[in-house]
Amino acid sequence: MSAPIKKSLNRSVFIPSFAIILLAVTIGLANNELLVSVARQLFYLSLSDFGWLYQLLAVAALGVTVYIFFSKVGNIRLGGENAKPTFSMATTFAMALTGGIATGVVTYSVNEPIIYLGNVYGEIGNQTFEPGSAEAAIFALARSFHNWSFIPYAMYSIVGLMIGYMHFNRQQRFSISSTLLPILGNTERKPLVRAVVDIISILAIALGLASSLGAGLALISSGLEVEYGIASNPTTWLILTLIISAIFITSAVSGLKRGIRFLSSVNAYIFYAFVVILLIIGPLNYILSLSVTSLGYWLDNVFLWSFDTKESGGEALVTWWTMYDWSIWIAYAPLMGLFLARISYGRTLREFLVINWILPSAFGIAWFAIWGGSAIKWQMDGTLDLIAVVTESGAVSGLWGFLQHLPLSILLIPLAILTLIISFSTAADSMSSTIATICTKNMTAEEEAPRKQKILWGLSIGVIAYIMVAFGGGAQGVDGIKFLAAAGGFTVLFLFALIVAAAVKTFIVRGAHEQSQPDALGQLVETAHE
Repeated sequence: MSAPIKKSLNRSVFIPSFAIILLAVTIGLANNELLVSVARQLFYLSLSDFGWLYQLLAVAALGVTVYIFFSKVGNIRLGGENAKPTFSMATTFAMALTGGIATGVVTYSVNEPIIYLGNVYGEIGNQTFEPGSAEAAIFALARSFHNWSFIPYAMYSIVGLMIGYMHFNRQQRFSISSTLLPILGNTERKPLVRAVVDIISILAIALGLASSLGAGLALISSGLEVEYGIASNPTTWLILTLIISAIFITSAVSGLKRGIRFLSSVNAYIFYAFVVILLIIGPLNYILSLSVTSLGYWLDNVFLWSFDTKESGGEALVTWWTMYDWSIWIAYAPLMGLFLARISYGRTLREFLVINWILPSAFGIAWFAIWGGSAIKWQMDGTLDLIAVVTESGAVSGLWGFLQHLPLSILLIPLAILTLIISFSTAADSMSSTIATICTKNMTAEEEAPRKQKILWGLSIGVIAYIMVAFGGGAQGVDGIKFLAAAGGFTVLFLFALIVAAAVKTFIVRGAHEQSQPDALGQLVETAHE
């Protein structure tokens, strides 16, 4: 029996990554305006000048995902024909859903459709209809469907498939750099290339995760202010940062099969409960009517929206919303891919896509239809004035005005706050664990990273998030957070392009031979090293 391979700190990845993050923290503490200014410049550079590339990559990721799902390649099983799944489908889905963008769907389920409906920041300025009209209501929900369903989840899925396939089926390192083997060949084995890829991925997820925590802090603190009169200020944000960081660091230290599994299951049940509650007390007929019409409107415009770089929809809509969404999804994609690969052993590629692409996308559409549809109905019939709430209190404040209108709001608002805390804790748990995994040599998908690294990365991310939410408010109240997310996405943009190209070569160009020649894709890897 061979001795276990020694695990040690990957200094070539850890030191540069942590040094850059530490520098950002230091700058933020010493001169927070400088950090916000740099992030703002990166925001406009990436989303304005490279919007065309974001859109093309998003469409390409969707196209490859669709091909794998419907082709024979989808029959390939991660780990080989005899591999058995580690987790049930329900548990895997719960971890995939809540370990990704659960905070996002809670944060924007009411706010985003209402902002579009009311043209709060000029989002529908380029459209032919007026704010608050029936056409604006259809557009608001349709655009939310576009931003929160099949395209973004394809970004996660394509990276997860590549990592899982290369690790479980072709015995490559459990790393993001292994996904580039079909494109870069034996160059991938050079330590410098591997280190650069891993460093870029860590920086992207650290920035994306910090922005996600920042959005959560802004939303939770606004809820506390609305419901309990606790002022939203740096002290409140600091206390919330410490609480949330303590939860997700504790969970990360406890490991995948205990911490993340438990938190994600609890969170998923809360999500399901909210869906049922709103279906019972919400305007069900209007929700169904508006959502079906909005689906048709979305499908009628999907090609234009998928390729629009702001020339049609305008900067307020495309740059500040869709491109921002794409940037944060791409920022998360490499390390979310590692996480999805870890929990998907034993699944066929098609099953992987059902769990990580189809079901989350369907859930996102249903969630926005129910929450967004209810908010739009009550706004338009005069029951609530959520547009005024958002205009006065910021882009993430509409949720609380919405919840205050519901029966049993005295219970539902604390439950929503708990959901947000658990949602972010689950996401941060999975991501900080994955960062620690990358910074450790000789790790496999089944092993847990060192606890010290999980704690260190968790604390660093918490500090950055606090700085950006405390000092980068801006017009929407979360401008600094959006700047930070865009910087994270731009950091990994070109790496993501290479991963998509590698997926095309692996699953489309060569993948058709897999059914008749079981080792065809393995030969691709061997050829790359020759």
